[in-house]
Amino acid sequence: MNSFVTDLKATWNKPNSGLARLIIINVIAFVVMSLISLVCRFTGFEGFFNEYIFRNIALPPDISDFIVRPWTLITYFFSHSLQEFFHILFNMLMLYWFGVIFMEFLGSRKLVVLYILGGLVGGLLYLTMYNLVPYFISRQPVGMIGASACAYAIVVGAATLSPDYRMNLLFFGPVKIKYIAAVTIFISLIGTSGANAGGNLAHLGGALIGFVYIKALKAGTDLGKPVSAVLDFFSNIGKPSSSLKVTYRKNSGSKKGKGAKDGEPDQEIVDAILDKISEKGYENLTQEEKQILFKASQKKG
Repeated sequence: MNSFVTDLKATWNKPNSGLARLIIINVIAFVVMSLISLVCRFTGFEGFFNEYIFRNIALPPDISDFIVRPWTLITYFFSHSLQEFFHILFNMLMLYWFGVIFMEFLGSRKLVVLYILGGLVGGLLYLTMYNLVPYFISRQPVGMIGASACAYAIVVGAATLSPDYRMNLLFFGPVKIKYIAAVTIFISLIGTSGANAGGNLAHLGGALIGFVYIKALKAGTDLGKPVSAVLDFFSNIGKPSSSLKVTYRKNSGSKKGKGAKDGEPDQEIVDAILDKISEKGYENLTQEEKQILFKASQKKG
């Protein structure tokens, strides 16, 4: 047990461990909720679990219920039901597969930011539809939990960043992730009339913010700044303030390629990276080379 805890701490404390931390939080929350649910069920307190635990974690469809439990807009996307093991399994696999691709371009922090944005926008779309559209008002569920909206935000975000990146799928072989994203969105769209209509609405909300977030980022606008500021606030609680001021020197213009400006990728370097893609394929680029390409696309986009 001590070895397991030690390994868990080591994984948590690694640099750029945002993806691992999100998965760890989801898995721990699932295990804890499952154990509590089992204990309540076996001891005859299942009603207590539904009324006082699930009700305070799941996002309610009725706006009047949400107003008195606003924290559920966050708690719902870190929780999964005991009866739906494959729900958390599929969500975590999607998050991992596409999260690794996403981090190659934008790193750990922006992955966490988009995860949270996906959950927030997915939940807000769910609330909007169930309080304004008659079709959904008459079919209100008990509540919604699950990280699917967050996972869809990462899937579409990765596909927007690098639409031609290929993943090897069983029975299909290499498939461009833009097609995988398109299929998942279509399945969620037709699912909005099914039994899990609320969940599929959240999927679409997450997918939408994944696309908008990356497009805005390429245009020079970071929609995740408020979320990032909140994360910084909580991460700095308890940390001693430092009076050390770090300054950076700009590179000398004599070392830049033709047409380069301060803060912009050197065009000669970008051309060399593009040549490397032509010769060896995108998958053989280093993380640094991929980030240079992304920065170049921001300046042009």
